[in-house]
Amino acid sequence: MHRLFKATILLVFALLLSYNATYAQSPTHYYVEIKTGKGNAILKLYNETPLHRDNMVRLVRANFYDSLLFHRVINQFMIQGGDPGSKFAVDKQSLGEGGPGYDVPAEIQEQLIHKKGTIGAARDNNPEKKSSGSQFYLVQGKKYSEAGLDSLETMRLKKKLTPKQRETYTTVGGVPHLDGEYTVYGEIIDGLDAVDSIAKVETDGRDRPVANERMSMRTLTRDEALKIELGAVPKRGFFAQIFSKAPAQEYTITPSKK
Repeated sequence: MHRLFKATILLVFALLLSYNATYAQSPTHYYVEIKTGKGNAILKLYNETPLHRDNMVRLVRANFYDSLLFHRVINQFMIQGGDPGSKFAVDKQSLGEGGPGYDVPAEIQEQLIHKKGTIGAARDNNPEKKSSGSQFYLVQGKKYSEAGLDSLETMRLKKKLTPKQRETYTTVGGVPHLDGEYTVYGEIIDGLDAVDSIAKVETDGRDRPVANERMSMRTLTRDEALKIELGAVPKRGFFAQIFSKAPAQEYTITPSKK
């Protein structure tokens, strides 16, 4: 009896070690699925902007964005949403002033630019360039010629673009004049067509779509994130599979020490 008990304890211990080893392999990034009536997109959040990253994950997991509108849409520029007042807004109502009641400190970084498909934080005209706590925009923009960028540098930016900016905006496209002014904190890695489709809708004089364009969001599970990063979900033993069936499979990225 004592031998059987000892063997059982050792087996359970081995299974626990297997489970812990499996789950030690955690995704390196958070991912958000944005669902719209024009298609879905997968958003990868940057670790270089941890305040914006963690704020969005917190709001998404609280279902903050569900049923909100893309309330400002400008073709070849961007689509904007995240105003909680848009959830029950009536037709032609002015939107864009709402939020969760707080701002997020700016995390503007030179290497994070407004290429097509990135997500940026909307803000008002405050000197610290603090971001809205919830409003964001998805960049559509356009591709530029070298001559077009030369003109932009001279007429609007009053400064030179970096080689990376010039390469990006002539190949991928985007909105270069926003660089350095707003925090960019992620990018779409799949489903960019949804942005293009929403950007083309009919809008009124305030750039609000005539027909409501709603959204919902969810964070991807651990397995879904690992599949993106590794190409497949790591194989697991029986015990680990049981634990992996937890409803949310949420995971946490170690907070930045910055």
